Amino acid sequence: MPIAIAVTSADLVLPPTDQHTPGAHVFTPPDQQDFAAALAEVGALLDQHGHVVAIYPATTPRPQVQRLHAVRAMLESDRIALLPSALPPLGTAVLVRQLRQLSVCGFSPGVLGAAARLLAHYIYAGALLASGSRLDRLPVALPLPANGPGGGRLPAGPCAVLAGPTPQLVQADGDGVLAGPQFSTALTYATGSLGSEWVAGRLARQWQVQAVHPVPMPASSAAWWATNKIVEFAAAIPDVSLLYQMVSSVRQEACHWCGLTLIGDRCAFCSAPVATAVRTERRRTRAIGVGATAGRRALAPGGSGRAAGG
Repeated sequence: MPIAIAVTSADLVLPPTDQHTPGAHVFTPPDQQDFAAALAEVGALLDQHGHVVAIYPATTPRPQVQRLHAVRAMLESDRIALLPSALPPLGTAVLVRQLRQLSVCGFSPGVLGAAARLLAHYIYAGALLASGSRLDRLPVALPLPANGPGGGRLPAGPCAVLAGPTPQLVQADGDGVLAGPQFSTALTYATGSLGSEWVAGRLARQWQVQAVHPVPMPASSAAWWATNKIVEFAAAIPDVSLLYQMVSSVRQEACHWCGLTLIGDRCAFCSAPVATAVRTERRRTRAIGVGATAGRRALAPGGSGRAAGG
């Protein structure tokens, strides 16, 4: 039985892109369930799957997040990972779909949970907005365009916003181009009250995506972007074999607190950081690797005797 992937709302569960991708468990909201029922719900999920990786948007209402932590505490279980996502709603849903794909690939719970942070860095999530007038309300810091000698100011017309991995803002009716992924992706998009031609056409061509998938707009998207005049989009790696290769190529460690195998610098289940000695060794190994690469470049035919850019 695969590790359970759980979410806080049904619109975070996108249609699968292949027949092997399992679904996700949707937690019942606190206003529709008493605490005893919530304990029973999560307890049954643990009994069936062994471990639960729960993803929820960072903008999830506080009572719902508190309920999740209270259930975990009452069950006294270190088999539940509660992971907030800073991505926009559709980007979070795409991340959840990737974790669902990987949940059947034989990864240990600690590795699968820690993979959420890794995969989030490779999801290009943003939106086309009818106007930039409300950009100051977005829960992400965005650079302002320099439109004149007085410095940056928000665009009055339609604009395209990239919330991650690197925030960016361009005017949709201008020549600006959003910095896209340098690897093969599929583009998932959800339409609000704007037309989708710019996203499904121009952006898809600029980013050279493999496929385009329209989906319903997540219920929380309008609040996240501070308007319903949007087309939200997220480009991500769709191929589970590439996702598997990405995750499995990262060095694995044993968590010094709970003992789970993990990747990255923090355990997704107990939140313990990787031991200091391990972090120091990683930095030393990276430094040696950088130095060796610079040396190979310097000794390569036609080399200048120094590393490129030195």
